[in-house]
Amino acid sequence: MIVGLAIVAITTGVLGVVTLTPVMAKTDPAHINVKVAAIQQAGFADLVEAVSPAVVAISISSSAVPPQFDMPEFNLPPGSPFQDFFERFFKDRGSRKHGDGPPRQFRAQGSGFVIDADGVVVTNYHVVKGAEEITVITNDGEEYEAKLKGYDAKTDLAVLNVNIDEPLPYVVFGDSDKARVGDWVLAIGNPFGLGGTATSGIISARGRDIHAGPLDDFLQIDASINRGNSGGPLFDSSGQVIGVNTAIFTPNGGNVGIGFAIPSALASSVVNQLMDSGHVERGWLGVQIQGLTDELAESLGLSEDKGALVASVVEDSPAEDAGIKVGDVIMTFDGKSVDKMRDLPRIVAETPVNSAVEVDVWRDGNTRSIPVKVGESKPNEPVEVGSREEAPKGGLGLALAELNDQTRAQFRVNDDVRGVLVVHVAADGPAARKGIRAGDIIKMVGNSEVGNPDQVVTEVEKAIKQDRKSVLLLVERGGADRFVAVDIV
Repeated sequence: MIVGLAIVAITTGVLGVVTLTPVMAKTDPAHINVKVAAIQQAGFADLVEAVSPAVVAISISSSAVPPQFDMPEFNLPPGSPFQDFFERFFKDRGSRKHGDGPPRQFRAQGSGFVIDADGVVVTNYHVVKGAEEITVITNDGEEYEAKLKGYDAKTDLAVLNVNIDEPLPYVVFGDSDKARVGDWVLAIGNPFGLGGTATSGIISARGRDIHAGPLDDFLQIDASINRGNSGGPLFDSSGQVIGVNTAIFTPNGGNVGIGFAIPSALASSVVNQLMDSGHVERGWLGVQIQGLTDELAESLGLSEDKGALVASVVEDSPAEDAGIKVGDVIMTFDGKSVDKMRDLPRIVAETPVNSAVEVDVWRDGNTRSIPVKVGESKPNEPVEVGSREEAPKGGLGLALAELNDQTRAQFRVNDDVRGVLVVHVAADGPAARKGIRAGDIIKMVGNSEVGNPDQVVTEVEKAIKQDRKSVLLLVERGGADRFVAVDIV
């Protein structure tokens, strides 16, 4: 065990240069030798001076119609003394209901950085979204008109072309994959419209999913970024851009030391495509997926909860053409491991369109390899009480019925839906605890499709004989499918 820390060497400096060696008990077999490299850094002044000329402020303007007011309807008797009052009071507001009020001019500000001497600027898409005029302001105060070259909403990145007479200073992308938690970083931007502002910190975490989109893979940093920093660069200690500052976590609207940057490994690929063609080409598989829990994994016979569970397969998609099925667990794609569900959208998106890849799936207790030809993702693709009511059976706390004209009408189930109708859920049963409710449709139990209550019971009994602790159900609600692992009692 660690019984103390001995400071071996201290060298003076603004940040300090310290080497720490933990003192370990000789009897501890699991001791850890820690060697902290000396930080030969007196400050960031040279770095800020070198890269600031390539960092720009971005000002956008757009017009919008003032809020619209509908004139309320009052059933006033003819000649009422209030009739003239209400007509005059709502006259001006009512005239705006069709959008004929005078437009207002709105202005907003953000940040960006130059990546090509010819005036190519990178920023966040949300900074310039809806802009009618875009102005780029350099560090020395020069203003240039800019046009939107292309954008990618899924990664919130945009590329601008600036109208210039002479070359601009520029910076280059670095390799964010080499950046480690604890590395120093420098953020420069235009917070609150104040102009060029530099803040420093470290990489606090990698691979953050903040539910901004299907390709989330953010660097988390503690360098202060605030409103107006969006689109600005995150530099490593060598002056290369390893991230695009995009978002902050804040309970009060201000910086609390948790910011997020799009890593350069993702941003550089998107930006290059936007520069070349103005749009981004991404691979597409055509499945909707969900993550695995311990219960779901156990019900599928998996020893760990790694992989992406296929909840539905898009019609006429590469997945359907290849034979991928609902209930498959995608373990690897093109040789890349799918450890978490959210790994798959990024891996597929980064795969070249029309390429032939191997997809390893878990199905019926075995792993099999399926060849797939990758398609192209489109902008709107997701990067994917009856007449024969039964008593609750199978230890799940469910009452089931066949789908027929009567039950479809009663529970408003479309004619093209197939499965078994849930007509009652025991309030204290396993199914209720998993959120299943009356009106849900059970489409599969385990890997088997079901069309009547008896088939559900049969499949549950199979799971019991296999000593499963839970049974896997594919449940449809409101046109959306999801897998649910329900405990067997």
